[in-house]
Amino acid sequence: MKLNELSDNQGARHRKIRVGRGIGSGKGKTGGRGVKGQKSREGVSIAGFEGGQMPLHMRLPKRGFNNIFAKDYATVNLGEIQKAIESGKLTGTDLDHAALKAAGLARGGKDGVRLLGKGELTTKLNFTVAGVSASAREAVEKLGGSVTVPEVVAAADKHKAKHRTAQTARKQAQTQA
Repeated sequence: MKLNELSDNQGARHRKIRVGRGIGSGKGKTGGRGVKGQKSREGVSIAGFEGGQMPLHMRLPKRGFNNIFAKDYATVNLGEIQKAIESGKLTGTDLDHAALKAAGLARGGKDGVRLLGKGELTTKLNFTVAGVSASAREAVEKLGGSVTVPEVVAAADKHKAKHRTAQTARKQAQTQA
């Protein structure tokens, strides 16, 4: 086989139909939109409109809410970690979000990883994670490993601390002058 003999499989590339290009094409004149009316016009979006009847999305009751302050954790079970170690995807004893993500275990989780106790762990490991369940902590520590959960400082507290340090710096500058 040579480079000039390569070709796509049959049906892999499908040309889009160019509508409104003459009656011989079969999709000419009205371009498959029928005759007149709102739906034949350009720029019409009437999804969810049911001809004046109350639309389904308005007939159903509202329920629940989206918590805008909810934390987004990637959950990883101990059994998955053990499987990854046995298959060679994970190496080393100190594991954090970056290591678990590189091994393909922690998907998403912009606020870090939460370690859960499902499955069995047989290797001594040290974890640095954003959250851990009681059963997972117990299983890791039983094997002689450790779980570190860094303390998260709230944004408001960070601002207060920054403000305090700036104030003390100003006072020191005044007393020296």
